Amino acid sequence: MKEVVKAGNGQRLDLLLADGDISRSQAARLIREGAARVNGIVVTKPSFVAETGAKVVLTLPEAQEFEAKAEDIPLSILYEDEALAVVNKPHGLVVHPAAGNDSGTLVNALLHHLSSLSGIGGVKRPGIVHRLDKDTSGLLLVAKNDRAHLALSRALANRQIDKHYLAVVAGRMKEAAGSYDGPIGRSPKDRKKMAVVAGGREALTHYQVLRQDQNSALVLIRLVTGRTHQIRVHFANAHHPVLGDPIYGHKGLPPAPRLMLHAFRLGFAHPITGEAMAFHAMPEEAFKAPPENELLQYIR
Repeated sequence: MKEVVKAGNGQRLDLLLADGDISRSQAARLIREGAARVNGIVVTKPSFVAETGAKVVLTLPEAQEFEAKAEDIPLSILYEDEALAVVNKPHGLVVHPAAGNDSGTLVNALLHHLSSLSGIGGVKRPGIVHRLDKDTSGLLLVAKNDRAHLALSRALANRQIDKHYLAVVAGRMKEAAGSYDGPIGRSPKDRKKMAVVAGGREALTHYQVLRQDQNSALVLIRLVTGRTHQIRVHFANAHHPVLGDPIYGHKGLPPAPRLMLHAFRLGFAHPITGEAMAFHAMPEEAFKAPPENELLQYIR
């Protein structure tokens, strides 16, 4: 059993025990279930205030590994061979099962549509080499065997997979092209969010403005690194949040039908043959993107 150990500081228990691993509501539930001790005595009230210096221990339950089940969910598969598949994920689709969300995910769909998936990701993440946020649409690589998974993971780590995104962001961009180079880590103000912070992990984002409207811009983005929420954090930090972003956006932004972020292109070497491969998928009409051939010219 994993334990979270804290020193009392005059806060109520659920606030004291909430951190990057568990939320306040999860802490409160565990406290009510008898998982918290203060100076060795079980306390079941989340509102209990631990005096300064008291030893507070929360015992976390063992993670329950469950096996994802195949589900007949419509899925756009752009390419498939014995080693890998490239899928075009719709926005609103979660990539893999998690606690409280064990069905209706991309993994459930992959298990139905593909003959095999790599096992490196475990029973909850078979075949998943990299992820997209739930509300981000676009291209995703899937490994169908462990050899391909290992090779693709190495390529990702070595920045050998070319990833381009399209985003509609708020405001008028001062530069027609540029880069955001800011380390990303957990926000010190909200542990559920990421932020540009000193001591964070290196993160580099290149962008080019394709269209500038009065209150928003369409940008073509190349990710050099792949940190959690990297595009959303970098543009929000520059005061140009992605439209439709419920986490990093703010009131007063132009309306958007969804998170306006789409993984447009993937380029990589085939993990078995070494053949150069590239795939692209156009976003929804709401992006008002240029024609496909014009977009590809920007990339070349």
